Amino acid sequence: MTHDSPHILLINPWIHDFAAYDVWAKPLGLLSLAAVLRVHGCRVSYIDCLDRFHPRAAATDPRARGGRGPYRRTRLPKPAQFPDVPRHFARYGIEPAWLQEDLEAVGRPDLILVTSAMTYWYTGVRETVAALRAVFPKTPLVLGGIYATLCRDHARRTCGADEIFSGPAEPAVLELAATHTGWTAAPCFSPDDLDTYPFPAFDLQHQIPCVPLLTTRGCPFACSYCAAHLLEPRRLRRSPESVMAELTHWHRRWGVSDFVLYDDAFLADPEGHAAPVLEAVVRSGLAIRFHTPNALHIRGITSETAQLMFRSGFATLRLGLESAEFENRDLDRKVTAAEFEQAVRWLKNAGFNNRQIGAYLLVGLPGQEPASVIRSIDTVKCAGITPVLAYYAPIPGTALWDQAASASRYDLAADPLYTNNAVLPCRREPFDWHWLSALKQRVAS
Repeated sequence: MTHDSPHILLINPWIHDFAAYDVWAKPLGLLSLAAVLRVHGCRVSYIDCLDRFHPRAAATDPRARGGRGPYRRTRLPKPAQFPDVPRHFARYGIEPAWLQEDLEAVGRPDLILVTSAMTYWYTGVRETVAALRAVFPKTPLVLGGIYATLCRDHARRTCGADEIFSGPAEPAVLELAATHTGWTAAPCFSPDDLDTYPFPAFDLQHQIPCVPLLTTRGCPFACSYCAAHLLEPRRLRRSPESVMAELTHWHRRWGVSDFVLYDDAFLADPEGHAAPVLEAVVRSGLAIRFHTPNALHIRGITSETAQLMFRSGFATLRLGLESAEFENRDLDRKVTAAEFEQAVRWLKNAGFNNRQIGAYLLVGLPGQEPASVIRSIDTVKCAGITPVLAYYAPIPGTALWDQAASASRYDLAADPLYTNNAVLPCRREPFDWHWLSALKQRVAS
């Protein structure tokens, strides 16, 4: 390693949307890059434009609601693309003046890395990049993340970055740094062995309300609506020892009690992976809680795994049901009615209550009839758990994309904004609050 280790600034950008809420959302990939760069000797700075705990913001309890909470919200003009949507549009995150001050305080970096999430949030990325350019006009800037991977050409045309990087960045981040700064370092971790990765740099945040946890990467399924296989084509897993080392680190050194499973398929191999990890958690005696916003594979729920999840502190369970139209499932082949009902019984027998267990139901699919959603809601409620409505966002490159494009009232391919799930883009009819309200009332009744 040379003595001129670079200063690298990592940025989590603003969100522009009709609605946004921090449901355990943290830029895990970006903070993983920060950890890799730091362990190799780089000076790393980090600014989160979504920071709910910014020093200039009103003080709130980071541990409230298990680490969840509302973002700061500033009204913006609604995009002209949505004349039929009677909703307010906003920037979510810190004030632009706060970002300006923070950028001036960190000093000029040698390289800026910006991440991106939902494809239809690109206008927030664009605003963030413009703010960075205004302060550091000559610093090379690389954009990566979900939007950059799925909409590479659009990102190149639209967002003003010097380079668009697609796919998982940990294996390439040292090379990126070398290309743009001239600094080189020999990797001290193996990109194909998750046990060798440093823990993500959550300590760079102003507060650590919760810690996202990846015990595996990649997904063995290929659901028609999902982009997991496009974003991470490899299937990698960590050892129970590695997982326990990270849990112990954040809990005992930093006082974190809420952990959020970001795995796409934690229960895909319950005997070979999930059970050994959960057994290690039980043996440790750590007083921690787990949340599963990415959904659990229903077929992986057995009497044993249900009991292990309960004993290891799982507090929020979300099941990947998607639809209860079991006789006509074109989306995936992950579960039958009998398997769903049995999984719920096992979870309840293990000790979970109705409020802890929810089943995701996709809403707004191309060609989906309102009666189908209502039947699915009723089926989930009859099982004695909570229906959780998940609004469908068309994703380019997925098997359902062409069907979504044909069903939409918008030209989805023309602008990622049109894929925003908040506007129900795959309904032919104009945006209808009454339909949404009826579904929500059905859930609540």
